[in-house]
Amino acid sequence: MTTIKDIAKVAGVSVTTVSRALNGYSDVNEKTRRKISEIAKELNYSPNTLARGLVMKKTKTIGMLVSGMNRANSKDNFTFEVLSGVNECISERDYDLVLFSTTTTKQREKTYSQLCRERRVDGVILQGMKIDDPYLKEVVESDIPCMLIDIPISSESVGYVTTDSVLGAKRAVDYLIQSGHKKIAFMNGHDQAYVSQQRLRGYRVALREAGIDFREEYVRNGDFLEDKAEEEAAKLLDEHPDITAIFCASDLMALGVMKIAKSSGLAIPGQLSIIGYDNILLAGYASPPLTTIAQDKFDLGYKAANALIDMLEEEGPAKIITLETELIVRESVQ
Repeated sequence: MTTIKDIAKVAGVSVTTVSRALNGYSDVNEKTRRKISEIAKELNYSPNTLARGLVMKKTKTIGMLVSGMNRANSKDNFTFEVLSGVNECISERDYDLVLFSTTTTKQREKTYSQLCRERRVDGVILQGMKIDDPYLKEVVESDIPCMLIDIPISSESVGYVTTDSVLGAKRAVDYLIQSGHKKIAFMNGHDQAYVSQQRLRGYRVALREAGIDFREEYVRNGDFLEDKAEEEAAKLLDEHPDITAIFCASDLMALGVMKIAKSSGLAIPGQLSIIGYDNILLAGYASPPLTTIAQDKFDLGYKAANALIDMLEEEGPAKIITLETELIVRESVQ
């Protein structure tokens, strides 16, 4: 294996000069830099990234920490699309990606800082954290550069990227109201998700502006799961048969609501209109195709990674990025 000593011998310069030239230091003459670079290519030199990381105190590695990643959440493809955006960005900017998941049990055994040090990451992207997640407090207090996805918390070293869930939810409910609905229920996620709080707020704002009373009994939590939403919708529709529309805080829950509506003999959208959130791939294949609020999941990941690398390369402070949503009209609303 070729080493920098071999390159130095051929180039007739010191090992230090070779090291500084290959690592981009500005105090190396341009002619010398080009000569060293050409010799390195001729000798098929491959840098030892671990050794370089120890010297430079940087590994050019981004960690992506995902909480709650399991088979039950695989159907909506949300995490995969975010991860695809992260991966594309870091590849373009010549970084590597380490993916690791966490649970409450793991967090009791190992602190956030310990985890980052062991994985030798320069910065971290976090997704899927709940409001009461022990790591969130550590993230803000740590000096490790970090970007959060859909968690609106920031500090000097922590930024976040999210979509405007309040406006997105309001847009969904506004559409139902404009379609003539007044008895509108809401299938939310769970109380420990920031997006659930924001989408509930958007739902309430839309009702208030339309002069429609908010009814607590019309709101249920489906935990962002298809089966749980189906179960909760069954109780909701049995207790309140006057409901004509349901806004769901995720498409996966909307699919569960559609399933129970059909099994109960309710025509969609003739007797019950349903609107979702996320615009996952399955939404367009539902029967009928699901009207939904789209958010660019790939862009969530891409922009989070891009902002994190900007921080690492000292191109600016932690950023707060809010993406737009779009109403996708299909056939599940009358």
